Amino acid sequence: MIELVLPYPVSANRYWATRVIKAKATGRQMAMTYVTPEAKAYREQVAWIARAAGLEQPIAGRVAVELDLYPHRPQDWARRARRAPESWDDDVQCIDLGNAEKVLADALQGIVFPDDRWIWRLVKERKEPDGEGRVVLRVQPIVRAASPQMGLLTEEPAPRLPAAVVRPIKVQRRGATVAAIFEGGPQPADLESPASF
Repeated sequence: MIELVLPYPVSANRYWATRVIKAKATGRQMAMTYVTPEAKAYREQVAWIARAAGLEQPIAGRVAVELDLYPHRPQDWARRARRAPESWDDDVQCIDLGNAEKVLADALQGIVFPDDRWIWRLVKERKEPDGEGRVVLRVQPIVRAASPQMGLLTEEPAPRLPAAVVRPIKVQRRGATVAAIFEGGPQPADLESPASF
């Protein structure tokens, strides 16, 4: 398992930006989304921390990620805690967990895992502010046991019935057509009865 203590993530609104450009080929205006310089600096900082922790290349395969988000503790936290001891941090300014996950997944891509599509398990939690804002991230490879489906590939396929066993007939009943009856199965007399439908 790899545990990284990362700086508080930049907001998704500051991580990606959009501007309108004029396409050279058509002359039409189009929107272009790009990673901001602030986001590039955050990505470089995350890469440096990961390498300092001993991660030289991305983890290959599926990974499980646990993300603990600690917001910045406000200066008036003691007053808030005296007023509402159990919920003082509910209105502390904090990036929401969904945006934090998106920003971190993009920043960690190519550093901790090759692509965020390899995240197969994700647990994220907002913690009580206890000082500086930060993210504690734990990443570990998922070691899969043999899939129960693999047993289906090694078994012999079900035997096919010989063509002589199928007796083609046609029975019209309530708009449905039955094309064949198997020996030992329902007989035409059974199909004629309303109980069989």
